[in-house]
Amino acid sequence: MTPHGTADPRFDRLRDLFAANLESGEELGAAIAVDLDGKTLVDLWGGHADVARTREWDRDTIVNVWSTTKEISALAVLVLVERGLVDLDAPVATYWPEFARNGKEGVLVRHVMSHTSGVSGWEQPFVLEDMFDREASTARLAEQAPWWEPGTASGYHAQNQGHLLGEIVRRVSGRTLTQFVAEEIAGPLGVDLQIGATEQDDDRIAEIVPPPPLDIDLSAVAMDSPMVKTFTGPVADANAANTIPWRRAELGALNGHTNARALARAFSVVSRGGEVDGVRLLSKGTIDQIFREQSHGVDLVLGVPLRFGIGFALPELETLPYLPDERICFWGGWGGSMTVMLPDRGLTFSYVMNKMAPGIIGSERSAGYITEILAAVR
Repeated sequence: MTPHGTADPRFDRLRDLFAANLESGEELGAAIAVDLDGKTLVDLWGGHADVARTREWDRDTIVNVWSTTKEISALAVLVLVERGLVDLDAPVATYWPEFARNGKEGVLVRHVMSHTSGVSGWEQPFVLEDMFDREASTARLAEQAPWWEPGTASGYHAQNQGHLLGEIVRRVSGRTLTQFVAEEIAGPLGVDLQIGATEQDDDRIAEIVPPPPLDIDLSAVAMDSPMVKTFTGPVADANAANTIPWRRAELGALNGHTNARALARAFSVVSRGGEVDGVRLLSKGTIDQIFREQSHGVDLVLGVPLRFGIGFALPELETLPYLPDERICFWGGWGGSMTVMLPDRGLTFSYVMNKMAPGIIGSERSAGYITEILAAVR
């Protein structure tokens, strides 16, 4: 199956790999984009947007990108940092006073940005649909006590990081995270990117195909561990992404709807010194903050070694051997979507798909694409 779009000849092997995955059914529908110093080297898409294969994945198809959304929310906070409205080293309670309850007065903004706050999920009882009520679910987070000492280790804030960051954005800017992203990031950059999705976009959203069950035996883990509490508060369901309530909610950790082209352009802000086509969102100093290492060790929720800077992960060869140990920041979504930035090379690339692969951090498919991209620009 031949992908649509364009690719510089250096990326012929990438195109061939993408075509092979579409042909074999390893991919249902997907898109890949590569930006180098503002030049689009790759803009490929192909396959189908639905399981029945009645809709082709076209140029303007968008898809739920799961935790790649966290990068969007982090960028929103960094824009406020750039404007002097948020201090990464200030307590969250500086902007959201209620958050200081139950021992969280020492939780800093950078702790939430780096998954080290100790608040990685909701105390039970809490079901997935409870996340859709932004006001009530965020108020519950303000009431909770941290599950470990803030700042001492990372514990992936799998489903709630967007609620935490979104509330900081709302308190500081007076706008919801959805509004802020639309008005301060997507609009100025001219990118097809949003938190949630509007009714008018429903007919161009790709259908999510859930992955196999996670290879994590929670019964073998202590019930009061951050891992169990995070994965059960609430229990995730990939099928939810195909529902209207999910699309209309503001889930800044989970329900960004976009495509690879938009992500590559938006995050080229990080790779290109903070400015894209005359639109400046960040300065070099703010970009440097991303690379301040906040944690490096076995994540308390995911159970694998990870390094977190501020707002993004940094390379950790033991867990992601295909990402070289250089000045790189990235994150990805459940099922394999990923966006990666290499500021020293001016390089940004993104991959999104609707057929979810096993695992939480990347996939064999994304590893293959990243390996070919890096080989092509080496």
